[in-house]
Amino acid sequence: MIGARGEGVRPSGARAARDGSATGPLAGVRILEVGTMLAGPYATMMLADLGAEVTKVEPAGGDISRQVSDSYFASLNRGKRSISIDLNTARGQDQLGELAANAHALLVNLKPSAIHRLGLTYEALRRWNERLVCVAITGFGLDAGDDPAFDYVIQAATGIAALTGDPAGPPTLPGYSSADNSTGLTAALGLLAQIVSGQGGQVEVSLRDVMLSQLNYHASAYLNDGTAPQRRPFGAHTYYVPAQMFPTAEGYLALFITHDGFWRRFAGEAAVAGFETMVERASRREEVLAAVTTALAADTAVGWESRLRPLGIPAAAVRTLPEALEATPEVLVQAGPHRLVGSPIRIAGYEPTYGPPPRLGEHNI
Repeated sequence: MIGARGEGVRPSGARAARDGSATGPLAGVRILEVGTMLAGPYATMMLADLGAEVTKVEPAGGDISRQVSDSYFASLNRGKRSISIDLNTARGQDQLGELAANAHALLVNLKPSAIHRLGLTYEALRRWNERLVCVAITGFGLDAGDDPAFDYVIQAATGIAALTGDPAGPPTLPGYSSADNSTGLTAALGLLAQIVSGQGGQVEVSLRDVMLSQLNYHASAYLNDGTAPQRRPFGAHTYYVPAQMFPTAEGYLALFITHDGFWRRFAGEAAVAGFETMVERASRREEVLAAVTTALAADTAVGWESRLRPLGIPAAAVRTLPEALEATPEVLVQAGPHRLVGSPIRIAGYEPTYGPPPRLGEHNI
């Protein structure tokens, strides 16, 4: 078990306060969230970790993610407040307006028709607060209709799935919600950018656009050079060789050789001759991969990692998530009764307050 009795867990807010940690960089920023499941709640949790006051506006039944599991809900909603409001009623709309009048931003992820119907746009709320920033996370755009847009659907629709997996097998998906998480981070960036501008307004972020943006160099190669991306064995990189997974005597090794200096050091350690330039390695891909595969069969993935890392060569044995967490106890935090992975953002002099996830309607007046 990781962090049993608190080992390897960074201090909670109470501990941080006793230690005199600095006020968070977003202290005083008030954000409303009408979010469900992952993308929206992840965005606002990242902001809460940086000191923003995030109030989760939930219907009577709560965010549907409460029904998944307590640990799932905690992983996306630590440190927030919860107010239960029926936005389908006139009273609920007035309550939302009163909250908006004192907020810096509202972030919502629902289907577009619900966002418009419930008055969760800047045009609907500007009468309460001209400087309010309204961020809408949708599948395809705020005015693009209600086509279903869950994470895996977007990965399929944007080319992610077609690029993932072995070329001899079916398209596949990463084992986590990459579209939702990426969109959440992008939405948080858009929200902060508009707050910094000092003006209110509508911000839109769609899962489709974010994932197409993340295919940056693949899209550029196709649009400018007519080169369509290929799915390669072992997740091989399009440009760099060798840069992929390799089988070893035991386990798999991720090896990422980009420039010639990396190659010289690797070739010396692995006793591989030739292929001295990046251009040559790219043009003789199959020969390089065969030579590297043969060399790596002489040791285990962990053994190669221990040999290559001191040489500054990017390499890592493939580990499971439990193994990765066991190896990095410093990233774990305590948020009420839950052990979680903490904020990836480190700011000198600031230790986040990791409060527990709120009970439904806990902060109703």
